[in-house]
Amino acid sequence: MTIKKKTKVVQIGKVKVGGENPVAVQSMCSTDTRDVATTVTQIHEMEKAGCEIVRVAVPDMPAALALGEIKKQITIPLVADIHFDYRLAIEAAKQGVDKLRINPGNIGGKEKIKQVVDIAKEKNIPIRVGVNQGSVEKDLLDKYGHPTPEALVESALRNVGHLEEFGFDQMIVSLKASDPKDMIDAYSIFSEKSDYPLHLGVTEAGPVFTGTIRSAVAMGSLLYRGIGDTLRVSLTGDVVEEVKVGWEILKSLGLRVKGPTLISCPTCGRIEVDLMNLIKDIEKAIETVQKPVKISVMGCVVNGPGEAREAPIGVIGGKGVLMLTRHGKIVKRLKEHELVDALIEEINAYNPATNSFETPLQN
Repeated sequence: MTIKKKTKVVQIGKVKVGGENPVAVQSMCSTDTRDVATTVTQIHEMEKAGCEIVRVAVPDMPAALALGEIKKQITIPLVADIHFDYRLAIEAAKQGVDKLRINPGNIGGKEKIKQVVDIAKEKNIPIRVGVNQGSVEKDLLDKYGHPTPEALVESALRNVGHLEEFGFDQMIVSLKASDPKDMIDAYSIFSEKSDYPLHLGVTEAGPVFTGTIRSAVAMGSLLYRGIGDTLRVSLTGDVVEEVKVGWEILKSLGLRVKGPTLISCPTCGRIEVDLMNLIKDIEKAIETVQKPVKISVMGCVVNGPGEAREAPIGVIGGKGVLMLTRHGKIVKRLKEHELVDALIEEINAYNPATNSFETPLQN
């Protein structure tokens, strides 16, 4: 069983991270922040998929000034992503954001860092200290030769120290690398040295398919060891997919469950139903279902009965006929075209609190 590391609790709007709080799923808008309507629409789409904290880019003052209007139209915490210009961080805080994301090393010297810390204290908002392999300071690159995990950790501790100098400790830290092994090592080392909550991420993870795999390997390895308090899956693709993948990573480790968990077998020569298209139809049908329930879909009777016993709802295929089960007991026999509707009925009848069904078993 995974034992989560006890980190400092930090409040981001209505969401608490760290301590014993569940790992929160984040994402970042791909829109132009100055386009309020488009940005708000995308945030609502992300929230519907399960996004709990959203970040937006703030490249200039017009973007910073748009944050207040965006904040009025959303319900999840809003994070302002700031680089280089401390004045943008100050304005973002005045606009009512719930967190600032900065790299203190590129914000412009101690006096400017102090001004950012002062506004964060005044508004009672935390700061994420974000370092990655592309932002490691030159002296550390000279020391380590390239942005090693050790260089990332030293950079993060240095930047945390810049804020601590001014009596600030409401921090979340990220140490992102594009190489999953470097990312795992950096977070592991930092976790031993600090109790600040950690925001996990593989930066520039890649396109949806490869980026999902790289992110799952890296984040899964850390989360299994109890390291990590929030996460963002960074994909070159639809931001909604980032949210979905993030939830699947948490779900696969049993850390959090939202919506159905679909288990299905690989195709092989024993299968006598159109399993691939059935799975596509099922995935589409349960896309908006929020109820947590495990569904096992097996294409033949070799593994089907055993898997069905381990799931509240099971489907076993054989010679064009599908058997729908509850905890391994057959409910009914169906033709392929009848499955999706019957499956939805079973999901509706299932009570996750009692792991039972509200309608009687019928064969």
